[in-house]
Amino acid sequence: MSTETKSEDDLREEVTNFLRRNFPQIQMHGGSASITNLDPEEGSVSLQLGGACSGCGISPMTIQAIKSRMTKEIPEISQVHADTGMDDGGHGGGMSPSFPGESRGGDLGGEDDEGPEAPF
Repeated sequence: MSTETKSEDDLREEVTNFLRRNFPQIQMHGGSASITNLDPEEGSVSLQLGGACSGCGISPMTIQAIKSRMTKEIPEISQVHADTGMDDGGHGGGMSPSFPGESRGGDLGGEDDEGPEAPF
């Protein structure tokens, strides 16, 4: 263990700067990344990716890149938890986009969500 310990504020600033420096495309593509939890003693950080990241097909790859790079570049961080808000808590699935008129769930025969009416 290091004899020099960073304060939570210093570590939060370092994580924020890391995200800005390494992942400017998140913001350029209409997404956002925010720190939802930081535990310096445990060496863990939780991130919430939002905006265009929610439902983006490559957000799982972005999350993996963040996890890999952050633990290498910031020695105080050993665990990174990231979520787009679109998954179901890590129980599989959840990253599929929805389209106008598409019903969610398995009931395709219901009259409640028939989608938009065809113009012909």
